[in-house]
Amino acid sequence: MDILETIKDYGNYYYAVVFAWTFLEGETFVIFSGVAAREGLLDLPTLIGFAWAGSFLGDQLYFLIGRRYGARLLLRFPRWKPGVDHALSLLKRYSTGFILSFRFIYGVRNFSSFAMGMSGLPWSRFAFLNFIAAGVWAVCFAGAGYLAGMALQHVLGDLATGFGLLMLAAFLIAILVLFKMSRKRPAPPEPTVSGRNVPAQAE
Repeated sequence: MDILETIKDYGNYYYAVVFAWTFLEGETFVIFSGVAAREGLLDLPTLIGFAWAGSFLGDQLYFLIGRRYGARLLLRFPRWKPGVDHALSLLKRYSTGFILSFRFIYGVRNFSSFAMGMSGLPWSRFAFLNFIAAGVWAVCFAGAGYLAGMALQHVLGDLATGFGLLMLAAFLIAILVLFKMSRKRPAPPEPTVSGRNVPAQAE
């Protein structure tokens, strides 16, 4: 199925899909949409606006859930606790910098807004910084897709119009898989002597 044709079929309703997708998450989806904007199927400023709104409102909701129900949800889903604790430690250490950048940190975003809701962070401060961060995020990823579409058009010419989005999708998926695999590599075993573990020396 040609993804570009699908976007044509949706027309302006596609922006609602962008909003819904970014409400949950969706960096890769926004990049694909940026490529479609380069092909003239979407308006780039409108795309950025809907991605901005979806990302902002989604994280505001997760913040409120954390504020009202965080403790109870952690009791029910204890496997969330390591992620929440990590996000809270980053918030304590970096404060404003973390609020502005958590969307770009792999493995942290899923818990960040929820965790910040459980902290003593004022809602108004989070909303203000989150609004700025959501805008930066939307511009970066939609713009990345738009620029990638330009590069494909330059290299591939007319071939990029029909297959550019699919080729970009395959490339991004491959990069994401390799990145996740690299993050999941187990730590090297401790050296052993005569079957005994030798503790690592402090540096």
